[in-house]
Amino acid sequence: MESDKYRMHLMGDLKSIILATDGSDYSKGAIAEAISFARACQTRLTVLRVFEFNPELETEGMKYVEKMEEEAGRHFEAVRDLAAEENVECDIVVRRSVQPYESIIDEAKKRKADVIIMGRRGRTGLKLMIMGSQTAKTIAYSPCKVLVVPKDTEIKGENIMLATDGSKYSIAAESEAINMAASCPFVKHFLAVAVAKNKEGLHDVEKNLDRVKENAAKRGIAVETLILTGEPYKAIVNASMESGADLVIMGSHGRTGLDRLLMGSVAERVVSLAQCSVLISKV
Repeated sequence: MESDKYRMHLMGDLKSIILATDGSDYSKGAIAEAISFARACQTRLTVLRVFEFNPELETEGMKYVEKMEEEAGRHFEAVRDLAAEENVECDIVVRRSVQPYESIIDEAKKRKADVIIMGRRGRTGLKLMIMGSQTAKTIAYSPCKVLVVPKDTEIKGENIMLATDGSKYSIAAESEAINMAASCPFVKHFLAVAVAKNKEGLHDVEKNLDRVKENAAKRGIAVETLILTGEPYKAIVNASMESGADLVIMGSHGRTGLDRLLMGSVAERVVSLAQCSVLISKV
């Protein structure tokens, strides 16, 4: 298929793809993209479902467990059918954990995954911002890049946006974005944005974008740059909507501990609010 060519070039030749699904409608976009990338890369797809172990619900007995397993069985059957239509073979993996993200990370390490593809739950306001979600925790601790796909979106790869802060984490995202633009003929517009919280930070932001332009030029790639000011996650989300980006590429600082509880990360907030898919590169 013609579309397979650009998918292979978007994220490279993926040897191991994990689709982390929670069985809800929120995973629909991720399921479709995971199957498409697996088909394009001719890779066997690992479909992972992690049940959250809840001692309170477990006390309700076998009925709860049986109902959960029945629902999972129907979901896996539906995913298998969709994959079979695209000639993609699947490995089904089921795990149970108090913290589902830990099982996702374990499976990614075990299978040496190149990417974890997952959906996201709807916005849940302050609770999500402060405490994070399983998706946010997966992003923070993943050993490989993470592609988060909102429910009703499609990655066309025509309009990509890099968000950089000049950190080593952003350098990885910068390489990913430039490789996409250089390798994929379907990329029509490549935008790089950097955000200064105030005017004192404008000089550093300008230097970051100059570096991106210089590195892109070495690959023969034209990149439009945009300097923004304000709260980084808000500026990035707004820029992605205004530019019509269908994919945002950025790094994650992977904060842990108290810092995470209080602030989350820019990447997590962009993932939770962006209307398009977000690819988080890892160092």
